[in-house]
Amino acid sequence: MINWCEQPIYRLAQAIEKKVVSVREVIDSTLCRIAAHDRSLNVYTAVLADRARYEADKADQLIATGHYRGPLHGVPISIKDLIDVAGVPTTSASRASNPTAAERDATAVARLRTAGAIIIGKCNLHEFAFGTTGEDSCFGPTLHPLDKTRSPGGSSSGSAVSVATGMAFGSVGTDTGGSIRIPAAACGLVGLKPTFGEISCDGVTPLAPSLDHVGPLARCVEDARLLYETMRNTPPDPEKTALPTRRILGCPKPFFLEQLDREIRTSFEHSLTRLQSTGWIIRDTAVDHALYSPAVCLHLVLSEAAATHMRGLTTRADHYTDGVRLRLELGRYVMGEDYARAHHGRLVLGEAIDAALDSCDALVLPTLPIPAPQLATTTVNIGNQPELLRSVMLRLTQLFNATGHPAISLPCGLTTGGLPCGLQLIGRLNRTDHLLNVAEAIEVAINDRPRPTAQ
Repeated sequence: MINWCEQPIYRLAQAIEKKVVSVREVIDSTLCRIAAHDRSLNVYTAVLADRARYEADKADQLIATGHYRGPLHGVPISIKDLIDVAGVPTTSASRASNPTAAERDATAVARLRTAGAIIIGKCNLHEFAFGTTGEDSCFGPTLHPLDKTRSPGGSSSGSAVSVATGMAFGSVGTDTGGSIRIPAAACGLVGLKPTFGEISCDGVTPLAPSLDHVGPLARCVEDARLLYETMRNTPPDPEKTALPTRRILGCPKPFFLEQLDREIRTSFEHSLTRLQSTGWIIRDTAVDHALYSPAVCLHLVLSEAAATHMRGLTTRADHYTDGVRLRLELGRYVMGEDYARAHHGRLVLGEAIDAALDSCDALVLPTLPIPAPQLATTTVNIGNQPELLRSVMLRLTQLFNATGHPAISLPCGLTTGGLPCGLQLIGRLNRTDHLLNVAEAIEVAINDRPRPTAQ
């Protein structure tokens, strides 16, 4: 008997359309998964069980009368609790949020509903999306499905775990410095950050508006593409969706590959070897001035986040978790000239990324320099050098938020301890469709291990 909760969306969609399985059966199975795993992993802030069952029955009635709405018809999708779902409070996992029920769906959620998706619930996150581990939350931390002593990555922690455990078939997260790609890598999923602005942030609680992106987490690239194309602001451009013909990847080693966990490096190099054995050319390249990307990103995100939370810091400062409050307070001391320099730096770095991409289909990097970290960890050793955990986790992802380039994380094997590793691809601005084509081709080449399942 097929366990539908472990299938990708595209396979489930075929079964629903052909009436092999009913939408109500899928929803009931997903709710059973939630009942079995949510309490121990702390994934959902709200489960919309009654609404989902009602919508499932309506979806089955539409199919019975010949009104199938497409590949998301009846598919259970989870939503990061930073994104508005009509009739449900948006808590942002914070006591400082003072939430009331949202009056309408965020634009991205509305587009999913129009396509037939069923919103199964809202997911836990790092408070206000301002963290990389999912630990600072008024609901408590979300735990890694393969090792409950570890973080699943953040800030879209609950979104990633909901998909990894079959408590949803896909999820919508946000990414300001890596918050979709980091948990995707840590949990063995696909996580897409599109080009800046391609998916509307309307109805999404902001953190740093010039860095915030909305995007999907899914089990495979095909599912991520489906969710992306459903939520995006404009229809696909055929001229930007051509298949990769050169099959060339640029690997920017300076800065990016200098500090990697030994097992992450081994997994990454093994993936490159497999790609070369299937005809891909890997060229060494460099992103000029990449060394300055942490400083550029830090000044941008701290100052914008502090401005976004100015009122909360003034009236409800004691309602934030300590770590998030500290970062927000630091942002109040970023000088205007430092922010202006950081903005100039992002333009220079954007041009450097464009130059590195000039002769290849995409750039290739690890996503996360370390495996999923232990909970309550603030530093990590890479080699013999202790580093701040937050800085390490953001090192390979945050630059592409500042420049707006599309980036995607794919699973690329496991550590000897069974923890997932992630491979990151970066594409040209406004060429997310092409990046997805590259990602699909690479997914086939490197996917030689089974996808992890929940304990």
